[in-house]
Amino acid sequence: MHTDGGHDLRHHGDAEVRDDGSALVDLAVNVRADTPPAWLRDRIAASLGGLAAYPDGRSARAAVAARHGVAPERVLLTAGAAEAFVLLARALKVRQPVVVHPQFTEPEAALRDAGHTVDRVSLRPEDDFRLDPAAVPEEADLVVIGNPTNPTSVLHPAGTVAELARPGRTLVVDEAFMDAVPGEREALAGRTDVPGLVVLRSLTKTWGLAGLRIGYVLAAPETIADLERAQPLWPVSTPALAAAQACVEPQALAEAAHAAHRIAADRAHLVAGLAEFDELRVVAPAEGPFVLVRLARAADVRRRLRELGFAVRRGDTFPGLDEEWLRLAVRDRSTVNSFLHALRQALAGP
Repeated sequence: MHTDGGHDLRHHGDAEVRDDGSALVDLAVNVRADTPPAWLRDRIAASLGGLAAYPDGRSARAAVAARHGVAPERVLLTAGAAEAFVLLARALKVRQPVVVHPQFTEPEAALRDAGHTVDRVSLRPEDDFRLDPAAVPEEADLVVIGNPTNPTSVLHPAGTVAELARPGRTLVVDEAFMDAVPGEREALAGRTDVPGLVVLRSLTKTWGLAGLRIGYVLAAPETIADLERAQPLWPVSTPALAAAQACVEPQALAEAAHAAHRIAADRAHLVAGLAEFDELRVVAPAEGPFVLVRLARAADVRRRLRELGFAVRRGDTFPGLDEEWLRLAVRDRSTVNSFLHALRQALAGP
């Protein structure tokens, strides 16, 4: 367990639904339900006949590059976004890294594991966790921020995030959930005019591929080359490469766009239901496939929800949050309605 300041940086939502939680309705993990779709499973299965050969990532890399309108030299395929954080921590010559919290804890854990001293900039709940670029120290030579941010569901304006860029600074933007935003309207992926920009994307959330591990990095060719040197040989399996190529094709992008609009509608239904409870506050506007809520006795409520068959994500493992916070994944309306009924029971308990 990697802890710092009382926060378990290695705790993730899947812990809520392992072992005795496997039978619970899952509102803890931010992977879209009903995935991967049959056509994607078929594409992955079709790749299994080639397992005797070493993986060749060239066509998948070219497909990802074309999807974002950049040269293949600006793309690195990785075993999920988590591997990319490790590569960044190990490969880049960093003196003063800063992580903007609350956010996904893996970047800080990876930096600490690589021997770096990490400074934190904590966005404030009274500001609805909005980014103030001036809060980031000028001397920081690596800045990590999520957009939309896990767990706050805040979508920062692209222009505001880009204000963090400086000559001599690497700006890492984790866009793992950007394809769940209709129109990806604040995306920086594909931008080549922002100095030091590194964008991380994950294909595991939207397509239900957490067990396959596939993501990618978009950055300047020299940065990609540095990261690639830190990778082991053949880091991405042939089935994962097949999935990467399939998920950036026009049909898949159209399906993801449709899913983003459905998620937005389902999230609005969840937020409207939560507004009926005087005991809690939702961080708004929520723009990701999850919402962050604050309520007294959150740990007790979470325990009661488990007894009622629902798993939600505790918030106190995120730096900048405490035991009063819970993260709720967006699910379909029927599941949300059942959850809201259980939440009413949990809040009414002793």
